[in-house]
Amino acid sequence: MTDRRSEKRGWNFGWFGSFIWVLILSVVFAVQGRLLAAVLGLTLFGSAGAAIRYFAPWRHPHRTFRQLMVPIYLLILVTFGWGVWASDDLLGFGTQSPWALFILLPILSPLWTVGNRRWSDAGDVGKDPGS
Repeated sequence: MTDRRSEKRGWNFGWFGSFIWVLILSVVFAVQGRLLAAVLGLTLFGSAGAAIRYFAPWRHPHRTFRQLMVPIYLLILVTFGWGVWASDDLLGFGTQSPWALFILLPILSPLWTVGNRRWSDAGDVGKDPGS
């Protein structure tokens, strides 16, 4: 099997990049003295780190990427809810209307673009599926 360090880095840094705003906002809340929001945010960030590591595809090579990504996406939705709650309202979170949340739909595109692949499929790249 080929060395797949780049793919592992992509998984880890890509997902951590999706949650870095939670860490930053938690620090801001801590500085503002809003400790409950800060602690909950840090807890969510830590949970995200645990989920990213637990659902890593090399730990579950025969499960589809979609199955491994859905729990992390659900955690992203929870963090959005936390962000709205911690900011006191949807307008304070930077949206003028709930319809503005539709701009987040492209974030879900990996569920369709790579969703059916498996980590164990790496040796099958370029092979004819009928052979």
